[in-house]
Amino acid sequence: QVQLVESGGGSVQAGGSLRLSCSASRYIYLSNCMGWFRQAPGKEREGVAAIGTNDLTTYYADSVKGRFTISQDSAKNTVYLQMNSLKPEDTAMYYCAAESRAPDSGSWCLASGTYGSWGPGTLVTVSS
Repeated sequence: QVQLVESGGGSVQAGGSLRLSCSASRYIYLSNCMGWFRQAPGKEREGVAAIGTNDLTTYYADSVKGRFTISQDSAKNTVYLQMNSLKPEDTAMYYCAAESRAPDSGSWCLASGTYGSWGPGTLVTVSS
């Protein structure tokens, strides 16, 4: 099972930016897609962004389109989430996910059930 470690979370004021990193213990292309999810207190986990590791197609939740960008560095086995124009409602624990059960990348890469491995998470707090 792949090991995932997120980093880059922290506290920022509204309008600010953060860059999250997800380091994987093995080649990320072994998972057809990798995703970023978040969970705020009292809310369900939601898919934020995902990337097809072989075709580099990206997928975003409507709430973050135009503000967040997912990317990967295959040589470093790392996936990034650049978050700009942060809002207080972006406050959550952010998780990286890998080991997609799907045979290919697609919109299902934003669904938590697609993945078999998860990182411990990194906390993002956005103040108004």
